[in-house]
Amino acid sequence: MSNLTPVTFTEIDLDAIAAHEGRVAVFVDAAGKLDQCARRVNRLTKGAIARLAETSRWEKMAEGDIVSLAYPAGMAAEAVDVIRLERASKTAQARKAGAALAKARGGKGDVLMLCGLIRRAEEVVYGFVMRDYAFEDHKSADTTRGGSAKVMHSKPSELEAACAPLLAVAEGAHMCRDLTNEPANVLTTTNYAERLKEMESLGLKVEVLDEKALEKLGMRTLLSVGQGSVSPSYVVAMQWNGGEKGAAPLALVGKGVVFDTGGISLKPGAGMEEMTMDMGGSAVVAGVMRTLALRGAKANVVGLVGIVENMPSGNASRPGDVVTTMKGLTVENINTDAEGRLVLCDVMHYAQEKYKPAAMIDLATLTGAIIIGLGHENAGVFSNNTSFCNDFLKAAEAEGEGAWRMPMGDGYDKQLKSRIADMKNVGGRPAGSITAAQFLGRFVQEDCPWIHLDIAGVASVKSETALAPVGATGWGVASLNRLVADNYEAE
Repeated sequence: MSNLTPVTFTEIDLDAIAAHEGRVAVFVDAAGKLDQCARRVNRLTKGAIARLAETSRWEKMAEGDIVSLAYPAGMAAEAVDVIRLERASKTAQARKAGAALAKARGGKGDVLMLCGLIRRAEEVVYGFVMRDYAFEDHKSADTTRGGSAKVMHSKPSELEAACAPLLAVAEGAHMCRDLTNEPANVLTTTNYAERLKEMESLGLKVEVLDEKALEKLGMRTLLSVGQGSVSPSYVVAMQWNGGEKGAAPLALVGKGVVFDTGGISLKPGAGMEEMTMDMGGSAVVAGVMRTLALRGAKANVVGLVGIVENMPSGNASRPGDVVTTMKGLTVENINTDAEGRLVLCDVMHYAQEKYKPAAMIDLATLTGAIIIGLGHENAGVFSNNTSFCNDFLKAAEAEGEGAWRMPMGDGYDKQLKSRIADMKNVGGRPAGSITAAQFLGRFVQEDCPWIHLDIAGVASVKSETALAPVGATGWGVASLNRLVADNYEAE
């Protein structure tokens, strides 16, 4: 697993600035006002910071933007990074500034952040560690990232305490990214289950259900997806019991298809290598559970993931097969590439039957249709409960993770009618992401508030985001953590 860039917090030591050999970061507001740290750097560089703040370039810069002065005279540093940031900056701008520092660092050397009197210094640090990520497990040793960050602040102990829960979020997001980026020959179904089991060391209770147990429970639709693969299928349940004893948990359910060929309904060859990310929903669940454990959340949350591989073979499910779900409803499998909902429906039913959750959220890279509708800026949000949905949307907005509520309704159900079974697993091209949600909605108990998150467009992207490089984003870890913190934690 990728480790967070080490961060230490110290008192302001102006005399130590000149001798730092890595990068030195100073923060200057739009008016060019310098705090004591920036004044010392300005003096060492013979007025370079003040001159920069008087230029038209500085005037045109947005808050959170950065200018790097390479090998400054009068200092041992390889560069001085000057960031335009107001002392009372908003969260998004502070995180943007931290991310800019991470990009400038490029994974090499040490950074000395001179945060001085910045009020949201913890958000700068969060932006830095979130963006300072690269998946390099399968590259040669000489490309390994290194370095650290030292933060000078007027109240380092208070800042360190403020950063602790944010660093837990970052670690959960990095785990999510690692899992989603991992190739399928490494992250096999068994390897995935083993990695999740290892989180018992954090205080989570982790149960791994193998195929024998799943057969006994009647998870036939989930098992039907994986029956074409030589890799066994699993369901992993991760419990964090940090809240009131006996209180109903929030349930998180994730689709964990470690590789999706489409099965007999084979996908086109071009781009199929990207289907290593089809377990992105389960990776978010894993990342959230890690975050909650690391920060000791005072809440009861259970995360369940269905782990399968969808392969074509002589044992694979065929288009036209009819399979019976754990709930007892029958499904005509029109398209074996619509397998995610077959995994989720059984795990969702099991989650409600066993854990009696206060509410349930499922996450899946479920449909290409949601990308057509929302692109790569927003996840699709479907829900049977407006209050619950609004709580999540508020959390997502606060974390800067795009999410947009989509419609549901009985009128879409007719597209799922089957001649020979209770329903089909697909409803055709029109409203494809909505009919997928309608399918899942049939497995939600009437009194259970529920959200379905279709994250196909946001789980892994081909251009960098505000806090993530190209590839897996970790979208959802921060939002779901905030949802828990704001709505489910004991006082």
